[in-house]
Amino acid sequence: MKFIRTLAVAVCAALLLTVPVTAKTVIIDTESGETARELMSLEAPKSLSEVVSTGAGTALEVGGKSAVLMELSSGRVLFEKNTHEKLPIASVTKIMTLLLVMEALDNGLIDLQDAVTCSSEAASMGGSQIWLEPGEIMTVHDLVKAAAVVSANDACAALAEHVAGSIEEFVQRMNTRAAELGMQDTLFKDCSGLDDTAYSCAYDVALMSRELMKHPLIKNYTTIWMDTLRNGESQLVNTNKLIRFYQGATGLKTGTTSTAGHNLSATAERNGLGFVAVILGCSTTDERFGGARKLLDHGFANYSLYTPQVDPDTLTPIPVLRGTAQTAAVEVADLDPLLVKKGEEKGLTCTVTLDEDVEAPVAKGQIVGTVTVTRDGETVAEYPVRAAEEVPKLGFGFCLLRLITALST
Repeated sequence: MKFIRTLAVAVCAALLLTVPVTAKTVIIDTESGETARELMSLEAPKSLSEVVSTGAGTALEVGGKSAVLMELSSGRVLFEKNTHEKLPIASVTKIMTLLLVMEALDNGLIDLQDAVTCSSEAASMGGSQIWLEPGEIMTVHDLVKAAAVVSANDACAALAEHVAGSIEEFVQRMNTRAAELGMQDTLFKDCSGLDDTAYSCAYDVALMSRELMKHPLIKNYTTIWMDTLRNGESQLVNTNKLIRFYQGATGLKTGTTSTAGHNLSATAERNGLGFVAVILGCSTTDERFGGARKLLDHGFANYSLYTPQVDPDTLTPIPVLRGTAQTAAVEVADLDPLLVKKGEEKGLTCTVTLDEDVEAPVAKGQIVGTVTVTRDGETVAEYPVRAAEEVPKLGFGFCLLRLITALST
């Protein structure tokens, strides 16, 4: 079955390559500098196929003006190069646009099947586009697909108007959300990245990429290689070559202008471990893909997730003073996994420390102790131990009843 699917993809791609590449048949991110034929090729570029050493002790070097590697669950930075240098990021800007759209969907403010009517302003965006006509109606689902796959500026503008009422209001929300995320070196001036006087930095791009990847729905769009719009009349081809040629790739966004150079925020996940690699200001598209690949390879080769295990015998009931019960059971929620260098998990120690006692009333969920994970005597992580049940304070009536019960036995 796998062979049949692979053969089918190859045949479809071969057929597509025989179709004249015109704006009416195949749509790509025109700002990338690549042709549809190149993007639909089944052959991996050298930057994504050559063997790269990423083991321990290997010095990691990547091109571009700045770069960062961040683990998705913790936000921990594992590699950085000029991470806070302010640079134009071109269409990587659309990560924030897609984030606001995903949040609007989650909050029920819009729906994927909403019919959006394209305004004359949205249709006039220029650059990479799906050639929306004023008055043309397209669903939010298709507009998100167009924005994520072919970086369509007109689709982003239509989404911005649908979410916020106007592009200007939407851009204000982009900057507000950036501030909330701690993106201190970012200024958005449009929803597409066409304005090269706007800026961000590798670290801030990683922050908003991490936030976007908290929305599982976005991966339905950012992992698309080829798809269609308008009942198959418009063929979409993704510029992000990692989607086809990198194991576990989940997105995320390319961006190119003559001023910004070639930029990329790349995400990938394997066995529950995820990374975002951002590289900005590259001179060639191969430099950005090769650099992102090196960063991701480094993450997967050198790090793993370790989930601390608590000995159930250490979770003994805690004494309760002046309560309706003499003790309260305790519990620990599922512990979040820790990012560690491979092999370091063997040196980790997990201990439980409980309060000597607790004064009633005791609320269920009240913190009554700590799980501490250490390595060589240094604290790596701490988790709360909580009361598993409520214990009310001992009142006069309860004391009297207890006394009478004791005297009658």
